[in-house]
Amino acid sequence: MKSMAHIRQTFRALANKNYRFFFIGQSISLVGTWMQQVAMSWLVYRLTGSALWLGLIGFLGQAPAFFLTPFAGVLADRYKRHRILMTTQILAMSQAIVLFVLVLTDIISLWHIIVLSILFGLINAFDIPARHAFTIEMIDKKEDLSNAIALNSSMVNLARLIGPSVAGIIIASAGEDLCFLLNALSYVAVIIALFMMKISGQPPALRQVSILAHLREGFSYAFGFPPIRYILFLLGLVSLMGVPYQVLMPIFAKEIFQGGPATLGFLMSMAGIGALIGAVYLAGRKTVLGLGKIIGIAAIVFGLGLFLFARSTNLWFSFVIVCIAGFAMMVQMAASNTVLQTVVDEDKRGRVMSFYTMAFMGTAPFGALIAGWLASKIGAPSTLMIGGICCVAGGIAFLRKLPIVRETIRPVYLKKGIIQEIIRDIREVS
Repeated sequence: MKSMAHIRQTFRALANKNYRFFFIGQSISLVGTWMQQVAMSWLVYRLTGSALWLGLIGFLGQAPAFFLTPFAGVLADRYKRHRILMTTQILAMSQAIVLFVLVLTDIISLWHIIVLSILFGLINAFDIPARHAFTIEMIDKKEDLSNAIALNSSMVNLARLIGPSVAGIIIASAGEDLCFLLNALSYVAVIIALFMMKISGQPPALRQVSILAHLREGFSYAFGFPPIRYILFLLGLVSLMGVPYQVLMPIFAKEIFQGGPATLGFLMSMAGIGALIGAVYLAGRKTVLGLGKIIGIAAIVFGLGLFLFARSTNLWFSFVIVCIAGFAMMVQMAASNTVLQTVVDEDKRGRVMSFYTMAFMGTAPFGALIAGWLASKIGAPSTLMIGGICCVAGGIAFLRKLPIVRETIRPVYLKKGIIQEIIRDIREVS
């Protein structure tokens, strides 16, 4: 009975019908997305044999998120997020179809990959902030919001577990083009899910205020509030110096472990297993209390994992380390998302989540570019060790600021009634 109650607690957000549609559709779509990501990295390395080009393509695919997501966040606060998501999903499906046709007909070249990577980055720049901000609109019981955010992470990482493994097998047996086709087809699921939803609609923002004024207001709010500011700074550092390890994975698979696309797929999948465990762990938590400390510790563990992976020459040991690193990375990212979503004012949700996207995804392309360049100069292992050390330092700095974060965030939670334990403690004392 206790186990059944725990399962219901872990998956309680699925009781919300709209979110259930989204969860199923997006889960299918994300498997295709991860398949395309692995196929794309292998295609680039096959065509160029260059670590620098791996980093550059990663940069081009994510750079638009750094420059455009703040404006996308403003749009997410001013217009219907449901409509924005419908548009971005259809465009992403079109991009995958074009990529499939180019590879199938064997006319794909590097400039095609560059253009399509930039296009995908532009689509994501508008999709991700709207998707994060849209989560609360799919939840009827607002107390299920933190669970929905954790389940979102579980969904991403279950796909991350399945997608790369399947992609590695498909690339080895049939080529990259089938991965791109399956990704295009996977978007049908999430588009159908969005069509099936019945959304009451977010209240429109006051549009007499200019977009730039709206953007300035969001920036002042986010970076003037210590919990949001410190979380975004740590997130940006980890994404800049740590997350680009994924870009270098083909080098480790081929040069360090003497493997091929299947080895790459399994390495990515082990990171996905760890991340999935981390997301399920967060989904099973009943409260947001203590997430601040978890964010800092997770950043430190992630950095140590990268350092050990860079030093390893044993494939099986590396599988374990990548799994631990994936766990820590996901816990830090998802816990940060949860805290931000629970403290933010509703009328600024789109803009704050755009800054989250900017820190999480927007800095990653610069990290990919740096990692690719450094790896071409000092090697992939040394590059990864530097990134790991930076993540450890960032986590330690965040923990030193934790008293300030707690002091400023708890009144917000008390006002919103999020932390019932604190309310009970206050009543007992009084």
